[in-house]
Amino acid sequence: MKEQTRVCIDNAELAMRPPRLITPVPAEYFPECDDYTMSSGIARTPGGRLYLAWFGKDDGPETVMLLAHSDDEGKSWSAPEYLIDPGRTPEGHHLSCLVGTVWCDPLGRLWWIFSQSVGYYDGRAGVWAVICENPDAATPEWGTPFRIWHGCALNKPTVLTDGSWALPVSLWRREQIWVDRNFNWNDVDSSLYAELDDLRGANLLVSADCGRNWELRGRQRSVDPCFDENMVLERRDGTLMMYARDQHGIVSSLSADGGRHWTPFRREWRTASARFFTTRLPSGKWLMVRHDTEGERSHLTAFLSDDEGVSWYGKLLLDERDSISYPDGFVHPDGRIFVQYDRLRTKGEILLAVFTEEDVAAGRDVSGRVELKRPLIQGATQRRLSAAV
Repeated sequence: MKEQTRVCIDNAELAMRPPRLITPVPAEYFPECDDYTMSSGIARTPGGRLYLAWFGKDDGPETVMLLAHSDDEGKSWSAPEYLIDPGRTPEGHHLSCLVGTVWCDPLGRLWWIFSQSVGYYDGRAGVWAVICENPDAATPEWGTPFRIWHGCALNKPTVLTDGSWALPVSLWRREQIWVDRNFNWNDVDSSLYAELDDLRGANLLVSADCGRNWELRGRQRSVDPCFDENMVLERRDGTLMMYARDQHGIVSSLSADGGRHWTPFRREWRTASARFFTTRLPSGKWLMVRHDTEGERSHLTAFLSDDEGVSWYGKLLLDERDSISYPDGFVHPDGRIFVQYDRLRTKGEILLAVFTEEDVAAGRDVSGRVELKRPLIQGATQRRLSAAV
């Protein structure tokens, strides 16, 4: 057996152990010291506190996750309060937290969802979560991280009309296995996690008991797969619509049986291959935030749909610049929509856009409440660049 394959197999159990939440966070992980800031997610608690999660160090084998909060709707933020850095194997390979998000569930609990893998991706990885029961408290209390399933979950669950929760999970292809910078994929034994090969693709897990247990439903595979980064919305007739990222933009699939079977993916938009954000608004309209360009990660734009994804309109431009990506958001009780995203990851910046449904419909600020390009987190380089402007 080749050495790199043995690394994955011999240390697989390390990625199955729950990591601990590190607090206080060592200064080396602060944005002032670590320029790398990659968007993960944003969530609002019932008491109005905002939590922001982001990836530090790397978009690769060295990735860690950090969490901070704001009590003034994002105008100011705490220093990084919690860190997930699972450590290293005896051979020195990092256990990465490459994918994840934050989500406030209907019970008011904050979920911090993250992946854990030997290196960048060991062929199995795993979706983990840790729950905070009192996220508005002065001293929040966290439970013990627990593993949900294999793969990676980048986006928030969807609460379905029957009260169950639908969590989109991607189990990546074997071709994406990568342990560290010196790794050669040709060294991977074809038997490595072969038992999971039939499960690879954009999967859906469903919980009927508020996240205590999760049932694996079905999946769909793209003909031009990338990282999937799938999201699910439910139509009024109970049909599920799954959107996913592929190498050429965004594709979609439908399920009429609760996610057990899916239609073949079809092209929705030929655009930048990148994460997107979609949700059902309180009005019943659907929101989609994606790149409105082909190839380049620029022109992050919000769209609306009145007919549950059949057609889209509005086109509110949030940020026209290059190197912007990975939006995630939530709807405020007052109707405002908060969307965070990253820019120039290696120089370190996460920004916020705030707008309303009416602004998207008009394609401009008609509410008087639009805020664009508000910096939330900045690395040292970006701080210096901003100060020089």
